[in-house]
Amino acid sequence: MIEQERLIEKAFLALEHAYAPYSGFQVGACIQTRDDHYILGANIENAAYGSTNCAERSAVFAAYSMGYRKEDLKALAVVTRAKQITTPCGACRQVLSELLNADTPIYLSNGIEVAVTNMKELLPAGFGADDLKSAN
Repeated sequence: MIEQERLIEKAFLALEHAYAPYSGFQVGACIQTRDDHYILGANIENAAYGSTNCAERSAVFAAYSMGYRKEDLKALAVVTRAKQITTPCGACRQVLSELLNADTPIYLSNGIEVAVTNMKELLPAGFGADDLKSAN
C-alpha cells in the first residue's frame, strides 16, 4: 500500500471516533511522522461551539504533546464523508501554518477523491512569528 493511501486509511479510522452530535459532520485526521508513527485526531464538538476542536488540530496538538515538532512531521491527511473534498477551516489553517512546514503534503479526501495541497497553498499570506517580530 502506498504511504498516501495508508495515511488516508488511518485518517478514516480516526473519523470513526469523531464526536459530532451537533453538526453531524465527522472529520478524521492523521499525521505521519518522519520516524513512521501515525498520530490520529478526530473532531470533538461541544455545546459551546467555540470550545470545539477540529480533527487536524487534535492530531497536530497530540504530535506536539508527544515531543514532535514541525521538522518531524512528514504528512497530514484530513478526511470527511462529505460529497466534496473539505479543506481545513480558518482556525486550523492558522494553527497548521505555524506547526507544519509550509511544504508538508496535506492529503484531503472524502473517500472518493483525493486532493494534495500544503500550507503555502492553503494560507499563502498567513500571520506568523515574523509578523510579531516586525511589530517591535
